[in-house]
Amino acid sequence: MAPTVLHLRSEDKPLEHRSALTPTTAKALIDAGYVVNVEKSPVRIFDDEEFSAVGATLVPTGSWRDAPKEHIIVGLKELPEETFPLKHVHVQFAHCYKGQAGWETVLARFPRGGGTLLDLEFLQDPATGRRVAAFGYQAGFSGSALALKNWAWQLTHPGEPLPGVESYPNEDALIADVKKDLEAGQAKAGRLPRVIVIGALGRCGRGAVDLCLKADLPTEQILKWDMEETAKGGPFREIAESDIFVNCIYLSSKIPHFINLDSLKEPGRNLSVVCDVSADTTNPYNPVPIYTVATTFSNPTVPVEGLDNPPLSVISIDHLPSLLPRESSESFSNDLLPYLLKLNDWQNDPVWAGAYKLFQEKVATLPKEALEN
Repeated sequence: MAPTVLHLRSEDKPLEHRSALTPTTAKALIDAGYVVNVEKSPVRIFDDEEFSAVGATLVPTGSWRDAPKEHIIVGLKELPEETFPLKHVHVQFAHCYKGQAGWETVLARFPRGGGTLLDLEFLQDPATGRRVAAFGYQAGFSGSALALKNWAWQLTHPGEPLPGVESYPNEDALIADVKKDLEAGQAKAGRLPRVIVIGALGRCGRGAVDLCLKADLPTEQILKWDMEETAKGGPFREIAESDIFVNCIYLSSKIPHFINLDSLKEPGRNLSVVCDVSADTTNPYNPVPIYTVATTFSNPTVPVEGLDNPPLSVISIDHLPSLLPRESSESFSNDLLPYLLKLNDWQNDPVWAGAYKLFQEKVATLPKEALEN
Protein backbone atom coordinates (compact mmCIF):
# COMPACT_ATOMS: atom_id res chain seq x y z
CA MET A 1 0.00 0.00 0.00
CA ALA A 2 1.41 3.37 -1.03
CA PRO A 3 2.21 5.80 1.79
CA THR A 4 -0.10 8.73 2.44
CA VAL A 5 1.26 11.98 1.00
CA LEU A 6 0.73 15.24 2.89
CA HIS A 7 1.33 18.44 0.94
CA LEU A 8 2.05 21.53 3.05
CA ARG A 9 1.14 24.60 1.04
CA SER A 10 2.69 28.04 1.36
CA GLU A 11 0.31 30.55 2.92
CA ASP A 12 -1.06 33.35 0.73
CA LYS A 13 -2.58 35.62 3.36
CA PRO A 14 -0.49 38.81 3.78
CA LEU A 15 1.87 38.70 6.78
CA GLU A 16 0.85 35.12 7.60
CA HIS A 17 4.08 33.49 8.74
CA ARG A 18 2.67 30.54 10.68
CA SER A 19 2.68 26.94 9.50
CA ALA A 20 0.37 24.00 10.19
CA LEU A 21 3.41 21.72 10.14
CA THR A 22 6.76 22.47 11.73
CA PRO A 23 10.08 20.69 11.11
CA THR A 24 9.47 18.80 14.36
CA THR A 25 5.99 17.54 13.45
CA ALA A 26 7.04 16.90 9.82
CA LYS A 27 9.81 14.61 11.11
CA ALA A 28 7.34 12.74 13.34
CA LEU A 29 5.05 12.17 10.35
CA ILE A 30 7.92 11.02 8.13
CA ASP A 31 9.14 8.66 10.86
CA ALA A 32 5.59 7.23 10.98
CA GLY A 33 5.70 6.43 7.25
CA TYR A 34 4.11 9.49 5.67
CA VAL A 35 5.56 11.32 2.69
CA VAL A 36 5.64 15.05 3.43
CA ASN A 37 5.93 17.50 0.54
CA VAL A 38 6.59 21.08 1.61
CA GLU A 39 6.08 24.01 -0.72
CA LYS A 40 8.96 26.44 -0.76
CA SER A 41 7.77 29.55 1.01
CA PRO A 42 9.12 33.09 1.18
CA VAL A 43 6.86 33.90 4.15
CA ARG A 44 6.90 30.88 6.45
CA ILE A 45 8.68 31.43 9.79
CA PHE A 46 10.61 28.18 9.27
CA ASP A 47 13.28 28.08 6.58
CA ASP A 48 12.74 25.61 3.75
CA GLU A 49 16.01 23.93 4.72
CA GLU A 50 14.65 23.16 8.19
CA PHE A 51 12.10 20.88 6.51
CA SER A 52 14.45 19.28 4.01
CA ALA A 53 16.86 18.54 6.86
CA VAL A 54 14.30 16.22 8.47
CA GLY A 55 13.46 14.39 5.23
CA ALA A 56 10.64 16.43 3.72
CA THR A 57 10.62 16.97 -0.04
CA LEU A 58 10.63 20.61 -1.14
CA VAL A 59 8.22 21.39 -4.01
CA PRO A 60 7.39 24.62 -5.87
CA THR A 61 5.23 27.29 -4.27
CA GLY A 62 1.59 26.89 -5.24
CA SER A 63 2.06 23.38 -6.63
CA TRP A 64 -0.80 22.00 -4.53
CA ARG A 65 -3.16 22.95 -7.36
CA ASP A 66 -1.62 20.31 -9.63
CA ALA A 67 -0.82 17.68 -7.00
CA PRO A 68 -2.34 14.20 -7.51
CA LYS A 69 -5.91 14.02 -6.24
CA GLU A 70 -5.06 11.53 -3.48
CA HIS A 71 -2.55 13.91 -1.83
CA ILE A 72 -3.92 15.63 1.29
CA ILE A 73 -3.38 19.39 1.21
CA VAL A 74 -2.47 20.87 4.59
CA GLY A 75 -2.54 24.61 5.29
CA LEU A 76 -3.68 27.16 7.82
CA LYS A 77 -5.63 30.11 6.51
CA GLU A 78 -8.02 30.58 3.61
CA LEU A 79 -7.11 29.68 0.06
CA PRO A 80 -6.65 32.53 -2.43
CA GLU A 81 -9.91 33.97 -3.74
CA GLU A 82 -10.19 31.82 -6.84
CA THR A 83 -13.18 29.95 -8.24
CA PHE A 84 -11.92 26.70 -9.79
CA PRO A 85 -13.34 23.52 -8.23
CA LEU A 86 -11.25 21.77 -5.57
CA LYS A 87 -10.48 18.07 -5.96
CA HIS A 88 -8.35 17.34 -2.88
CA VAL A 89 -8.95 16.75 0.79
CA HIS A 90 -8.00 20.08 2.39
CA VAL A 91 -7.06 20.45 6.06
CA GLN A 92 -7.24 24.16 6.97
CA PHE A 93 -9.25 26.98 8.54
CA ALA A 94 -11.77 28.02 5.89
CA HIS A 95 -14.01 30.46 7.81
CA CYS A 96 -17.16 29.53 5.89
CA TYR A 97 -19.34 27.66 8.40
CA LYS A 98 -20.79 30.55 10.42
CA GLY A 99 -22.52 32.64 7.80
CA GLN A 100 -19.49 34.78 6.98
CA ALA A 101 -19.74 37.00 3.91
CA GLY A 102 -19.19 34.95 0.76
CA TRP A 103 -19.35 31.61 2.58
CA GLU A 104 -21.31 29.96 -0.25
CA THR A 105 -18.62 30.70 -2.83
CA VAL A 106 -15.84 29.40 -0.59
CA LEU A 107 -17.60 26.22 0.51
CA ALA A 108 -19.09 25.32 -2.88
CA ARG A 109 -15.66 24.92 -4.46
CA PHE A 110 -15.21 21.64 -2.58
CA PRO A 111 -18.31 19.72 -3.70
CA ARG A 112 -18.02 21.22 -7.18
CA GLY A 113 -14.67 19.47 -7.61
CA GLY A 114 -15.31 16.36 -5.53
CA GLY A 115 -13.02 17.68 -2.79
CA THR A 116 -13.42 17.67 0.97
CA LEU A 117 -12.87 20.29 3.66
CA LEU A 118 -11.71 19.11 7.08
CA ASP A 119 -11.88 22.42 8.90
CA LEU A 120 -9.34 22.79 11.70
CA GLU A 121 -11.67 25.08 13.64
CA PHE A 122 -14.10 22.21 14.12
CA LEU A 123 -11.80 19.32 15.01
CA GLN A 124 -13.36 18.21 18.28
CA ASP A 125 -12.89 15.38 20.74
CA PRO A 126 -16.26 13.61 20.55
CA ALA A 127 -16.08 12.69 24.23
CA THR A 128 -15.66 16.26 25.50
CA GLY A 129 -16.70 18.48 22.60
CA ARG A 130 -13.48 20.45 23.04
CA ARG A 131 -11.28 21.46 20.14
CA VAL A 132 -8.22 19.26 19.86
CA ALA A 133 -5.93 22.09 18.76
CA ALA A 134 -6.38 25.85 18.66
CA PHE A 135 -4.44 29.09 18.44
CA GLY A 136 -6.68 30.64 21.08
CA TYR A 137 -4.05 31.34 23.72
CA GLN A 138 -1.68 33.00 21.25
CA ALA A 139 -4.55 34.98 19.70
CA GLY A 140 -5.53 36.44 23.06
CA PHE A 141 -1.91 37.08 24.00
CA SER A 142 -1.16 38.90 20.74
CA GLY A 143 -4.45 40.80 20.70
CA SER A 144 -3.92 42.06 24.21
CA ALA A 145 -0.42 43.19 23.27
CA LEU A 146 -1.67 45.24 20.33
CA ALA A 147 -4.49 46.70 22.44
CA LEU A 148 -2.03 47.96 25.06
CA LYS A 149 0.24 49.34 22.35
CA ASN A 150 -2.70 51.12 20.75
CA TRP A 151 -3.82 52.66 24.07
CA ALA A 152 -0.32 54.11 24.57
CA TRP A 153 -0.09 55.26 20.95
CA GLN A 154 -3.36 57.18 21.22
CA LEU A 155 -1.85 59.15 24.11
CA THR A 156 1.57 59.77 22.61
CA HIS A 157 0.38 60.38 19.03
CA PRO A 158 -3.14 61.89 19.26
CA GLY A 159 -5.12 61.72 16.05
CA GLU A 160 -2.73 59.27 14.37
CA PRO A 161 -3.69 55.61 13.76
CA LEU A 162 -1.42 52.89 15.13
CA PRO A 163 1.25 52.16 12.50
CA GLY A 164 1.66 48.76 10.91
CA VAL A 165 3.30 46.02 12.95
CA GLU A 166 5.56 43.13 12.02
CA SER A 167 5.82 39.72 13.63
CA TYR A 168 8.19 39.31 16.56
CA PRO A 169 10.98 36.73 16.77
CA ASN A 170 9.84 35.59 20.21
CA GLU A 171 7.59 36.39 23.16
CA ASP A 172 10.27 38.21 25.14
CA ALA A 173 10.76 40.74 22.34
CA LEU A 174 7.03 41.42 22.18
CA ILE A 175 6.69 41.88 25.94
CA ALA A 176 9.66 44.25 26.07
CA ASP A 177 8.07 46.37 23.32
CA VAL A 178 4.70 46.49 25.09
CA LYS A 179 6.33 47.46 28.40
CA LYS A 180 8.16 50.33 26.72
CA ASP A 181 4.93 51.60 25.15
CA LEU A 182 3.00 51.28 28.41
CA GLU A 183 5.59 53.38 30.22
CA ALA A 184 5.22 56.10 27.58
CA GLY A 185 1.42 55.96 27.81
CA GLN A 186 1.50 56.06 31.61
CA ALA A 187 3.74 59.11 31.51
CA LYS A 188 1.13 60.93 29.40
CA ALA A 189 -2.00 59.73 31.22
CA GLY A 190 -0.62 59.68 34.73
CA ARG A 191 -2.03 56.19 35.19
CA LEU A 192 -2.15 52.71 33.71
CA PRO A 193 -5.17 51.53 31.71
CA ARG A 194 -8.02 49.41 33.02
CA VAL A 195 -8.55 46.37 30.81
CA ILE A 196 -11.66 44.20 30.66
CA VAL A 197 -11.30 40.73 29.15
CA ILE A 198 -14.52 38.86 28.31
CA GLY A 199 -14.08 35.14 27.88
CA ALA A 200 -11.31 35.22 30.47
CA LEU A 201 -11.64 31.57 31.48
CA GLY A 202 -11.05 30.18 28.00
CA ARG A 203 -7.74 29.65 26.21
CA CYS A 204 -7.97 32.96 24.38
CA GLY A 205 -8.92 34.91 27.50
CA ARG A 206 -6.12 33.34 29.53
CA GLY A 207 -3.67 34.48 26.87
CA ALA A 208 -5.05 38.02 26.99
CA VAL A 209 -4.80 38.18 30.78
CA ASP A 210 -1.32 36.63 30.84
CA LEU A 211 0.02 39.25 28.43
CA CYS A 212 -1.28 42.03 30.66
CA LEU A 213 0.38 40.48 33.70
CA LYS A 214 3.67 39.87 31.88
CA ALA A 215 3.63 43.51 30.78
CA ASP A 216 3.45 44.42 34.50
CA LEU A 217 -0.14 45.63 34.51
CA PRO A 218 -1.34 45.18 38.11
CA THR A 219 -3.99 42.49 38.51
CA GLU A 220 -6.44 45.00 40.00
CA GLN A 221 -6.37 46.81 36.63
CA ILE A 222 -7.68 43.71 34.84
CA LEU A 223 -11.39 42.79 34.91
CA LYS A 224 -11.72 39.09 34.12
CA TRP A 225 -15.24 38.32 32.94
CA ASP A 226 -16.74 35.11 31.63
CA MET A 227 -20.21 33.57 31.28
CA GLU A 228 -21.25 34.28 34.85
CA GLU A 229 -20.63 38.02 34.52
CA THR A 230 -22.31 38.30 31.10
CA ALA A 231 -25.32 36.09 31.89
CA LYS A 232 -27.60 39.05 32.63
CA GLY A 233 -27.13 40.36 29.07
CA GLY A 234 -25.56 43.56 27.81
CA PRO A 235 -24.76 46.22 26.88
CA PHE A 236 -22.42 46.53 29.86
CA ARG A 237 -21.51 49.83 31.46
CA GLU A 238 -18.32 48.25 32.82
CA ILE A 239 -16.92 47.96 29.28
CA ALA A 240 -17.49 51.63 28.49
CA GLU A 241 -15.88 52.61 31.80
CA SER A 242 -12.73 50.60 31.04
CA ASP A 243 -9.95 51.90 28.78
CA ILE A 244 -9.47 48.69 26.82
CA PHE A 245 -11.90 45.88 25.97
CA VAL A 246 -10.51 42.56 24.73
CA ASN A 247 -13.25 40.27 23.40
CA CYS A 248 -12.20 36.63 23.58
CA ILE A 249 -15.47 34.72 23.37
CA TYR A 250 -16.12 31.92 20.91
CA LEU A 251 -19.32 32.96 19.17
CA SER A 252 -21.68 30.15 18.18
CA SER A 253 -25.15 31.68 18.57
CA LYS A 254 -26.90 35.01 18.95
CA ILE A 255 -26.32 36.80 22.26
CA PRO A 256 -27.11 40.34 23.48
CA HIS A 257 -24.65 43.04 22.46
CA PHE A 258 -21.74 43.57 24.84
CA ILE A 259 -21.56 47.15 23.59
CA ASN A 260 -23.12 49.08 20.74
CA LEU A 261 -23.02 52.62 19.44
CA ASP A 262 -25.89 53.76 21.63
CA SER A 263 -24.26 52.46 24.82
CA LEU A 264 -20.95 54.08 23.89
CA LYS A 265 -22.55 57.50 23.41
CA GLU A 266 -23.65 57.66 27.03
CA PRO A 267 -21.66 59.99 29.34
CA GLY A 268 -18.67 58.68 31.26
CA ARG A 269 -17.03 56.57 28.55
CA ASN A 270 -13.31 55.90 28.99
CA LEU A 271 -13.15 53.14 26.38
CA SER A 272 -10.72 54.02 23.59
CA VAL A 273 -9.53 50.60 22.40
CA VAL A 274 -11.45 47.46 21.47
CA CYS A 275 -9.60 44.35 20.37
CA ASP A 276 -12.12 41.88 18.98
CA VAL A 277 -9.95 38.78 19.01
CA SER A 278 -12.93 36.76 17.81
CA ALA A 279 -12.89 38.93 14.66
CA ASP A 280 -16.39 37.84 13.64
CA THR A 281 -16.55 40.92 11.47
CA THR A 282 -19.28 39.77 9.09
CA ASN A 283 -21.11 37.45 11.50
CA PRO A 284 -24.68 38.70 11.96
CA TYR A 285 -24.51 37.67 15.64
CA ASN A 286 -21.40 39.74 16.43
CA PRO A 287 -21.93 41.14 19.98
CA VAL A 288 -19.56 44.05 19.23
CA PRO A 289 -21.44 45.68 16.31
CA ILE A 290 -19.41 48.88 16.16
CA TYR A 291 -17.24 48.10 13.12
CA THR A 292 -17.66 46.37 9.76
CA VAL A 293 -14.16 45.68 8.42
CA ALA A 294 -11.37 43.32 9.33
CA THR A 295 -8.10 45.08 10.06
CA THR A 296 -4.61 43.89 9.15
CA PHE A 297 -1.10 43.98 10.54
CA SER A 298 -0.25 46.75 8.07
CA ASN A 299 -3.36 48.75 9.15
CA PRO A 300 -4.13 47.39 12.62
CA THR A 301 -6.99 49.68 13.66
CA VAL A 302 -10.21 51.13 12.32
CA PRO A 303 -11.85 54.18 13.94
CA VAL A 304 -15.41 54.05 15.22
CA GLU A 305 -17.08 56.97 13.48
CA GLY A 306 -18.93 59.56 15.53
CA LEU A 307 -17.13 58.94 18.80
CA ASP A 308 -14.73 61.53 20.18
CA ASN A 309 -13.55 62.47 23.62
CA PRO A 310 -11.91 59.97 23.62
CA PRO A 311 -11.69 58.59 20.08
CA LEU A 312 -12.33 54.85 19.87
CA SER A 313 -10.58 52.42 17.53
CA VAL A 314 -11.01 48.70 16.93
CA ILE A 315 -8.44 45.97 16.25
CA SER A 316 -10.08 43.11 14.32
CA ILE A 317 -7.16 41.13 12.85
CA ASP A 318 -8.24 37.56 12.13
CA HIS A 319 -4.79 35.97 12.36
CA LEU A 320 -3.37 37.56 15.49
CA PRO A 321 -1.19 34.56 16.46
CA SER A 322 1.02 35.37 13.47
CA LEU A 323 2.45 38.16 15.61
CA LEU A 324 4.40 35.30 17.29
CA PRO A 325 4.57 32.84 14.40
CA ARG A 326 7.25 30.42 15.57
CA GLU A 327 5.85 29.82 19.04
CA SER A 328 2.28 29.76 17.78
CA SER A 329 3.10 27.20 15.09
CA GLU A 330 5.06 24.94 17.42
CA SER A 331 2.29 24.89 20.02
CA PHE A 332 -0.55 24.33 17.55
CA SER A 333 1.21 21.73 15.43
CA ASN A 334 2.31 19.74 18.47
CA ASP A 335 -1.29 19.64 19.72
CA LEU A 336 -2.50 18.60 16.27
CA LEU A 337 0.16 15.91 15.73
CA PRO A 338 -1.72 12.96 17.30
CA TYR A 339 -4.54 13.57 14.82
CA LEU A 340 -2.26 14.27 11.84
CA LEU A 341 -0.80 10.82 12.46
CA LYS A 342 -4.26 9.37 11.78
CA LEU A 343 -4.79 11.04 8.41
CA ASN A 344 -3.85 7.82 6.59
CA ASP A 345 -7.23 6.44 7.75
CA TRP A 346 -9.08 9.66 8.50
CA GLN A 347 -12.52 8.37 7.49
CA ASN A 348 -12.38 5.91 10.41
CA ASP A 349 -11.00 8.28 13.02
CA PRO A 350 -13.76 9.86 15.16
CA VAL A 351 -12.20 13.33 15.19
CA TRP A 352 -11.67 13.58 11.43
CA ALA A 353 -14.94 11.77 10.72
CA GLY A 354 -16.73 14.34 12.85
CA ALA A 355 -15.22 17.14 10.78
CA TYR A 356 -16.30 15.37 7.60
CA LYS A 357 -19.86 14.94 8.90
CA LEU A 358 -20.03 18.68 9.63
CA PHE A 359 -18.69 19.40 6.13
CA GLN A 360 -21.47 17.30 4.62
CA GLU A 361 -24.09 19.07 6.75
CA LYS A 362 -22.85 22.51 5.69
CA VAL A 363 -22.69 21.51 2.02
CA ALA A 364 -26.33 20.44 2.27
CA THR A 365 -27.26 24.04 3.12
CA LEU A 366 -25.67 25.50 0.00
CA PRO A 367 -28.03 27.20 -2.45
CA LYS A 368 -28.38 25.26 -5.70
CA GLU A 369 -26.87 28.04 -7.80
CA ALA A 370 -23.64 27.97 -5.77
CA LEU A 371 -22.99 24.38 -6.91
CA GLU A 372 -23.15 25.19 -10.61
CA ASN A 373 -19.76 25.03 -12.37
